[in-house]
Amino acid sequence: QVQLVESGGGSVQPGGSLRLSCAASGIIRSINAMRWYRQAPGKERELVAAIPVWSGRTTVYGDSVKGRFTIARDSAKNTVNLQLNNLTPEDTAVYSCNADIVGSEGWTSRYWGQGTQVTVSS
Repeated sequence: QVQLVESGGGSVQPGGSLRLSCAASGIIRSINAMRWYRQAPGKERELVAAIPVWSGRTTVYGDSVKGRFTIARDSAKNTVNLQLNNLTPEDTAVYSCNADIVGSEGWTSRYWGQGTQVTVSS
């Protein structure tokens, strides 16, 4: 069974940094894309960043995080990392990753992790 597990959340002061990781495990034939979303209390879930697998496609960032967050993938470890820099209180949210994964059956399914809390406050 495929699972996604996030790690690296926590509390930080404004201007600080965090690094989130999302690791996929299980029987995985391939991963087509990996993404980070976030949801703050009372707000809709929003895309933070996405990274495709196929060459020629670029990463995508939400407007509110461009220039501050960086998504990177470690294909050998089936992991996607999100570097969060210059954090503000508006970045406080539960961050979740998802991935389009081809499993043992040969078809693609979208999986979600359980989420990790990021809190930015002074």
